[in-house]
Amino acid sequence: MMPTVAMVLFAAPALATGMHSGIHEMMTIGQPGAAAKVDRTISIGMLENEDGSMAFDPVSVTVKRGETVRLAFTNEGKYDHEFVMDTHEQVMEHKAGMERLPDMEHADLNAIRIGPQGKGEIVWTFTNPGQFDFACLIPGHYDLGMRGSLTVTAN
Repeated sequence: MMPTVAMVLFAAPALATGMHSGIHEMMTIGQPGAAAKVDRTISIGMLENEDGSMAFDPVSVTVKRGETVRLAFTNEGKYDHEFVMDTHEQVMEHKAGMERLPDMEHADLNAIRIGPQGKGEIVWTFTNPGQFDFACLIPGHYDLGMRGSLTVTAN
């Protein structure tokens, strides 16, 4: 009985702060890749424009099914930004969650949050062809233009 009570007591604070468990069995977009097996690197900038808009550079990325890619990020701005890639439906669901809990911390393998002038990377193996989205889901950033498309080709 005591271990159950302890689990509930320790789990409650994590839920209250909006911890987002990103443990996914197998995602439609793929799975984490091995750094030793990277086929290529794609550099992605996170930008804030003078007109108040925000963007990724590039805004579209194309990879091949089975390819392991290092996505290398540089936050060139003065605000935190994040990169989340998934199906359109999952990105929109995540966006709604971020709007409800803006201080949510992520543990998603398909996402990264980078502070001002920071760098980071995701190594990913793309397993299924299709059209996917990527976005910064910090409240307001998506609406200011911080989103893009990711195409996984069959060959």
